[in-house]
Amino acid sequence: MMFSRRLSSKIFLVAVVLVVVSALTLVLAPKAITSAQSGDTSDWQTIAEQRGLTEADLRAAVMTYTPSGMMDEYVMFASSGQAGQVLAIGLPSMRLLRLISVFTPESWQGYGYGADNNSVLKQGYIDGQPILWGDTHHPALSETAGDYDGQWLFIGDKSSGRVAVIDLRDFETKQIVHNPAFLNDHGGTFVTPNTEYIVEGGQYGLPMGGEYAPISDYQTSYSGMITFWKFNRDTGRIDMDQSFAMQLPPYWQDLCDSGKSVSEGWIFCNSFNAEMATGGIEEGNPPFEAGVSKGAVDYLHIINIKAAEAVFKAGGAVDVNGFMVIPLATSIQNNLLYLAPEPRSPHGADVAPHGDFIMVGGKLDPHVSVYSFQKIQDAIAAGTSETDTFGVPVLALESVLETQVELGLGPLHTVFDDQGYAYTSLFLDSAVARWSIGAEGYRPQDGWKLINKTPVQYNVGHLAAAEGDTASPDGRFLVALNKWSVDRFLSTGPLLPQNLQLIDISRPGDQTQILYDMPITGAEPHYAQIIKADKLHAWDVYPEVGWNPTTQSVDPNAVTQGTEGVTRDGNNVIVRMTVVRSHMTPEHVEIQKGDHVTWTITSVERARDATHGFALPFYNINLSIEPGESINFEFDATRSGVFSFYCTEFCSALHLEMMGYLMIKPD
Repeated sequence: MMFSRRLSSKIFLVAVVLVVVSALTLVLAPKAITSAQSGDTSDWQTIAEQRGLTEADLRAAVMTYTPSGMMDEYVMFASSGQAGQVLAIGLPSMRLLRLISVFTPESWQGYGYGADNNSVLKQGYIDGQPILWGDTHHPALSETAGDYDGQWLFIGDKSSGRVAVIDLRDFETKQIVHNPAFLNDHGGTFVTPNTEYIVEGGQYGLPMGGEYAPISDYQTSYSGMITFWKFNRDTGRIDMDQSFAMQLPPYWQDLCDSGKSVSEGWIFCNSFNAEMATGGIEEGNPPFEAGVSKGAVDYLHIINIKAAEAVFKAGGAVDVNGFMVIPLATSIQNNLLYLAPEPRSPHGADVAPHGDFIMVGGKLDPHVSVYSFQKIQDAIAAGTSETDTFGVPVLALESVLETQVELGLGPLHTVFDDQGYAYTSLFLDSAVARWSIGAEGYRPQDGWKLINKTPVQYNVGHLAAAEGDTASPDGRFLVALNKWSVDRFLSTGPLLPQNLQLIDISRPGDQTQILYDMPITGAEPHYAQIIKADKLHAWDVYPEVGWNPTTQSVDPNAVTQGTEGVTRDGNNVIVRMTVVRSHMTPEHVEIQKGDHVTWTITSVERARDATHGFALPFYNINLSIEPGESINFEFDATRSGVFSFYCTEFCSALHLEMMGYLMIKPD
């Protein structure tokens, strides 16, 4: 870490020197200009002049340039929207390091193409219905004492209300769970400060358990939802038996965040559609876009998770399709849930590093509303007679609001740095607002005020700052996750990429600077979290030969060299194979049409990056076999013939020779 800081300081000094030298060269060395005019590109000054690069451009280039072999200081985990996966991106290089397969089959990694009979993907099936895509929105890194610990990553699927667990030792998905009481989410996933729970907020109002109810019965038959998935660090899995949900009013819950430090034990979720509009434009009713934004306010949900856990453990939840849910009436009786007015159509409920303030941005209000946790506690203690339609206590806005800061048009999401600044995305302004938190422990000398706005391209949604969701942010870098790119990149047709823009936030005041534009296609990053790279401890090879990544242990069926072969028990055939550069053993597998085949392949490689593949045509088998990994798959031999199987990873000079034949005799 000390080396990284020294290296960063050196890079900054080099940038300054280059800028100064550039300026002096253009003023004092006309020969360089002459060289540029003559087409000489032998020095960097000439190249900069030819390309019309400014001093700011040169500074940005030096801050982001990462020579071959130099590692990034941070890794950003970003969702990929309707692609259903997670992206791992290095900072400051903005290089795509890995696509992590989650809800969608992905052939390069063999995810969903035979390995262990696609057992992880099948966990995400709903009532036996294959669901082979997802809409990932909000990744969350596991935390210890409010800081990222680099062990686990969680991601929600808005489309089907699922949550996945990713092990950061090998960057692979290990578990997918679904709440049978509710079908969609949005405010997921976020974790409590020690990752006791993964918080999954709902989105659109639905009947509990997915039952049918006419839309005319919306207020009586539809509900909102928030789910608390209990995470077991020892097993690395969500414990379904210790997980539970809370029924909420049929508002549309949006983003959630966990309290930390002084507010630990509380959860904050904003919402929209307090109007409980039901749409129906085809029937002459106001469309949803008008109905859900008609009122002046929506509701911030304030949830006491520790009290909710106690109610759940005391038997206060009811069974809904096999999942335990605390009814709304029980939450009201036990003081688990409070509401506070917030600007209409909000999209962001973000807890400050010390846990003392909750920042809420309203898409139709130019302000960020800052709620004080202490004032919330005082208002709860004082009591309130005001309730919403369903009897949930409503805390008066003036009793819980600390201040409002006017930032610009369309404020959405807020992240934080280590200098006492907050950063809020302005969707309609296409800008990022830097503003000061005028409270003790932040920047009381500056007060609550806008510092500057950095224009971005275009329509920024969420933001991610280095460790910016933790109790101790790093500052330095921020990434704007922009929905549009319009004129930023070469056109490849009407479907354009999203644009991730890296911003330098290391300097105080209004000295923010865009450093890099990164096009992302095949994905729509909604949200991201950025962790220090030295907190990640991914394996270079699997710990032992015969490792099963699904169980994270040696597979009892793993094949050792000398035990390969083909055996038969009636119509059941077992194939045991090893792979190593540059051959597979056995190379000939002969079976009969109608056989059921169980095939185990073990890589006995121990060299880093010595990955092999295995492709079997017609039978839809494609595998990625990392060093030490053991993989099982099964299929029925429904078609006779000769099928060549081969290694799909170019693993050696004799890669093309790494193949064999599956020969299936006809009946």
